[in-house]
Amino acid sequence: MRQSPLNEAVIAIVDDEEDILELVGMNLRKHNFEVREFSDVSSFYRYLNSELPDLILLDLMLPDADGMEVCKYLKNHETFKQIPIIILTARGDEMEKVLGLELGADDYVTKPFSPRELVARVKTVLRREKKEDSSQYITFGNILRVDLKRFDVYVENRKIELTPSEFKILTLLLKRKGWVFSRETILNELGSSEKGVLDRTVDVHIKNLREKLGPAGKFIKNVRGVGYKINET
Repeated sequence: MRQSPLNEAVIAIVDDEEDILELVGMNLRKHNFEVREFSDVSSFYRYLNSELPDLILLDLMLPDADGMEVCKYLKNHETFKQIPIIILTARGDEMEKVLGLELGADDYVTKPFSPRELVARVKTVLRREKKEDSSQYITFGNILRVDLKRFDVYVENRKIELTPSEFKILTLLLKRKGWVFSRETILNELGSSEKGVLDRTVDVHIKNLREKLGPAGKFIKNVRGVGYKINET
C-alpha cells in the first residue's frame, strides 16, 4: 500500500450516484486529496491493477456487485487487505453496519451525510492507519526493511524469500539492535530445545540468512563465544 502524506493521499470513491461522486470528490479535493471516481465495480477492479489507493469509499448498492461482497473480497486479498475502507450507503440498519465492520470495514457512513463529517472521518482513518503502519515495519541501515504483518523482507527495495526460521531470527535481532543473543536464546525463539545440535542449527540458519540478505548480511555480527547481534558498526 502507498505511504502517502495525509494531504496527498489517494482516495478511491466507488458509488453509482453521480451527484455523490461529484459532491464527495469536490470536498476531498478541497482538502488536497487526490481522488479517483468509479460508478461501478468493474472499472474499479481494473483501476486496482495499476494503482493502490490509500483509502476506499465504498457504496453498498452498486449496479454490478454487492458492496458487502466487494468489501469481503478486498479484505481477503493479500494485495488489497491493508487498504482501509469506509462504507458509504443509504442503508441505516444496525445489522448492516455490524456486518460491514465484521468484514473488515474501518468505518461506516450513512447517507445523507455531511461532507465535512465525511472528510473528517477520512482523515481520522488515515491517521490511525499511518500510526499502525509505523509499527508494522522495521528498517535498518537504509537498506533493509521488514514488514511484520506480511512477513516480507526487502533489501534495497528488492523482496527476498526467507524461511520461517530465518525470518524469526532476523526479527529477533532487529527488535533489539546491538543486543547479543546467545545461540540458546535464538534456538528457543525457534521453538526448539535440541541442545545437542544447538551450535550447528543456529550457525547454519545465520549463514543462510546472511547469504540471502546480500549487502545487508554484513550487519549480522558474530560475537565470539557468545552469539549473534545485528549492528551497523
